[in-house]
This record gives sequence, structure tokens and C-alpha cells, in this order.
Amino acid sequence: MSTIDLGMPAGSSTPPGPIADAITASVESQGEKQTALKGKDLKTDQEVRWCPGCGDYVILNAVQSFLPSLGIAREDMVIVSGIGCSSRFPYYMNTYGMHSIHGRAPAIATGLAASRPDLSVWVVTGDGDALSIGGNHLIHALRRNVNMTILLFNNRIYGLTKGQYSPTSEIGKVTKSTPMGSLDHPFNPVSLALGADATFVGRAMDSDRKGLTEVLRQAAEHQGTSLVEIYQNCNIFNDGAFELLKDPATGPMWTIPLEHGKPLVFGPDGASCVVRDDFGGLRIAETNQVDASGIVVHDATREDPSYAFALSRLSSQDLRYTPMGVFRSVQKPSYDAMMAEQLHEAQLQGPGELDALLAGGDTWTVTA
Repeated sequence: MSTIDLGMPAGSSTPPGPIADAITASVESQGEKQTALKGKDLKTDQEVRWCPGCGDYVILNAVQSFLPSLGIAREDMVIVSGIGCSSRFPYYMNTYGMHSIHGRAPAIATGLAASRPDLSVWVVTGDGDALSIGGNHLIHALRRNVNMTILLFNNRIYGLTKGQYSPTSEIGKVTKSTPMGSLDHPFNPVSLALGADATFVGRAMDSDRKGLTEVLRQAAEHQGTSLVEIYQNCNIFNDGAFELLKDPATGPMWTIPLEHGKPLVFGPDGASCVVRDDFGGLRIAETNQVDASGIVVHDATREDPSYAFALSRLSSQDLRYTPMGVFRSVQKPSYDAMMAEQLHEAQLQGPGELDALLAGGDTWTVTA
């Protein structure tokens, strides 16, 4: 029988109240219904309809192949999406799911995760859906630390509505909506998430099956909100946006692999590294020009998010430098666990009277 960690706050010895009782009963019943899933078990009879060559195909296949390793019954998985090309995901996953409202997937998933902490809740969104109309919902889900995993597909363009610039498009981007070039400074989704004090933030590439699977694994195991930015190619409206990182000849030169406990050394023959600058930030240096003790050793578990934020800003020195992997992974009480505990404490006070509630508190008599 599998078990589910309810992510209770420190000091809680038993799950609180009837909500947790129902969860426990659900978990105990899984022993009969759970069998070893395979990737094909998560495929539906729906025709997968993205443009030929779209990076979404690769991500879908990676997710379907990876999820069975979690040992969770597909009846206990829910995928909530917003609006956009990526948001077709629930149709192609043989789990529960919802194709929801533009930008509001994190809000809907918050309600679900808070009321059903026994479920594995996933959000699939895009750079336009999550960072434009949905920006406010995203940052509040991150700061609350609701127990769910958010996959943010970033192709730096609006694909579904045919090629307008998005919140992550670079300055000067020429599109149908910016024929003279975009004037907007783009969001860095990782920096944004860390600024909201997200407890887990990662980045992966659609075509890097091994790297993507590893980041997804760590995100799924995390208690709290996990955000994974996935670089995804739109071969119709923004083809080659990440070619510099994907090309075997140039990728190693600009990709900074983030592996917990390992020095930040990269490039051909480890020619480049990450060191601290004079002001406590980070900078790129030539490995043979610095002492080995000065090379930063990656620590994703550092409580202060400033280190992870500094990593996310390395690309500001040169837009080509791109850290890939897990930036931050720290443990804090999850919103849903704290809410369940609070409800339990309220129930211990005994039943209330509706009339007393409505007539109590501050009241005023209004006269002519």
C-alpha cells in the first residue's frame, strides 16, 4: 500500500480532523486499485493535435513516461490547464483534468489542492497564460506554497493566437503585434518565482529528456508549490528560439548545469565557472583564472532565496548564459496542511449557531 505525505507543519503528530480521516481512508483503499502503471496507460483515445514538430509532443511523452514512477494511481492525479497550446494537455492525459479559464489555472488548482490534499495536482500553462493575464494568480499560488506542481511551457511567443509577442519575448522582437519590434522588457520566470519566495523552482529543456525527467521527479516529490519552467520550441511562430542551447556545438558553452553539491563548472573541458563577485552576487569567470576554492558549489537547499535569484540573473550578464536544473528546493509548511489544521482547531470549539453569527459582531441601526 502506498502512503501520501500530508505535509503537516512541524510539530503535528497526527493528521487533523475529518478531512485527513477521509484522506487516510482513500489512501488505504488504493492498495486494491493501484497497479503498476505504464506510459501507455496515461494516453487517451484523443488525437494529439499540435503543429508537427512542436516541442509539446516531447514534453507530453516525457510526462507520460515519468508519472508511473511516482506510484500514484491515475484516479488520484489531476491536471488543470488554462488557455493556450500547452493547455490541451488534459485531453491527452488519462487522468482527471480540467481545461479551465485563461490565466486562472493556479487559482482553480489551489481550491482543488486545498480541499483534496490526497490528490497529486498538476498545472500546465504557458508563458502568455501564466505571466500575462494569469500573473497575479501565479505569484500568489507560489507565495502560499500550495501543494501542487506547475509546468510553465515557455516558447517566448503567443502560439495559439498566431504569433504575437509574449511576456517573455526579447526586446526588439518583431511579431504581428510588434511590427517595429517589442519595447517590453521580458519577464524571467525563474526570477519572478524566486521573488515570490517559491519553495521549489527548476528549469529544463523540452528536448533534454534526461534533464527534464530529473527536474520533474524532484518537483513531484516536493511538498508545496513546485514551478518548472520548460523551454519549448514553437517551430511555426518562433522556431529556433533555443537553438543556441540545443545545438551540441554551442549548448555546452552556454548551459550551466545545476547539480546540488557540485561546483558550477561548464563549457568545453570545464573552461568556464561561476564565482562570487565583490558585492555578493555571482559572475562568470574562466576556470583557469580563479582558485578552485572560489568556484561556487551549488546548494539548492539554501534557505535564503538570494543565492538562487543571483543564479537566475546570470543571463543578464550575457543573454546566452542559461542555468538549467533545480535552482531552489526548501521545505516550508504547505498551505493546504495549515488550512486543514486550522479547520480542525475551529471544529474543536464546537458547533456554532448561524443566527448568532449573522446577528453578532458589529451592527448598526440606520434611521431616517
